[in-house]
Amino acid sequence: MFRIGHGYDVHKLVEGRKLILGGVEIPHTTGLLGHSDADVLVHAIMDAMLGALALGDIGHLFPDTDERFAGADSMKLMAEVVRVCRENGYRIGNIDATVIAQAPKLAPHIITMRENIAKVCGCDVSQISVKATTEEHLGFTGEKLGMSAHAVALMVKI
Repeated sequence: MFRIGHGYDVHKLVEGRKLILGGVEIPHTTGLLGHSDADVLVHAIMDAMLGALALGDIGHLFPDTDERFAGADSMKLMAEVVRVCRENGYRIGNIDATVIAQAPKLAPHIITMRENIAKVCGCDVSQISVKATTEEHLGFTGEKLGMSAHAVALMVKI
């Protein structure tokens, strides 16, 4: 049995924060603002996994009103989501994700992002796709005000 989920996340870019995507710290003049490390890519992936199993979203598991998650490493949060999915009888079939950002260029970091995500998810890197695109200077991402990410997760019954 298969189940498919879609995830979406968005965060504002601000000075004084690290830019972390897919568990990779990327050198940049701004970083993403959020209660945790604001890893927009990992957040979208977690929401896709949870959505596939009708388990809500990351705000349900890790509310931004809970100080335990202030500054949290999103890769550790994703490990918990993977555990919950397995507890509910599912593993990852594959994940396809896209980061929307005008800058910086993400291509040099994508292989490491994929490896990080695969390691936490307990799957082969071939099951994890990460892509990046711009919006040609349109909208809030094109104006470098923030970043967003979409993800689709295929979950497979164990």
